[in-house]
Amino acid sequence: MDSKSNKSKNKEINRGAWTAEEDEKLAEAIEIHGPKKWTLIATKAGLQRCGKSCRLRWLNYLRPNIKRGNISDQEEDLIIRLHKLLGNRWSLIAGRLPGRTDNEIKNYWNSHLSKKKETMEKQTDHKKKMKEEDVTDRNKLGVESSKFSFNVDEFFDFSNEDPSTLDWVNRYLAGTSDAFL
Repeated sequence: MDSKSNKSKNKEINRGAWTAEEDEKLAEAIEIHGPKKWTLIATKAGLQRCGKSCRLRWLNYLRPNIKRGNISDQEEDLIIRLHKLLGNRWSLIAGRLPGRTDNEIKNYWNSHLSKKKETMEKQTDHKKKMKEEDVTDRNKLGVESSKFSFNVDEFFDFSNEDPSTLDWVNRYLAGTSDAFL
């Protein structure tokens, strides 16, 4: 047998919930050794935990700069906007929210905001559909729409123009001062 399998069989790892005593031991070990080399910290602290478990406990629960409590409306709005921009890159999103962890943001998104976003999208789709139906109904009744529609692409489409009649455009684009004289 190799030495790794012997070590894992001899050492029993605690996989349950963290106790307050374990939290204190971990915080003391990090204060002495710093938040790195997590396997070393786990053994130096005398914890029956793996390094990954210690790292996650520190990053998500024990760090002193972690912000606890409800997420504000401004934070919700920022999370929604950043998610639209960045997707599921939780650590990048959490980096824009001081004191919030990527795990907390991810959990909040999956439990609250994704459902809220779907509801908002359904409401806007419903309003858009109702508006389209209203315009269709007006057209059927022969009532002119009160809104003026203007298509910019159609207005500035010079593809059917004779190139000789577009000299003013060339002068304007060239920046000559007598372009409109």
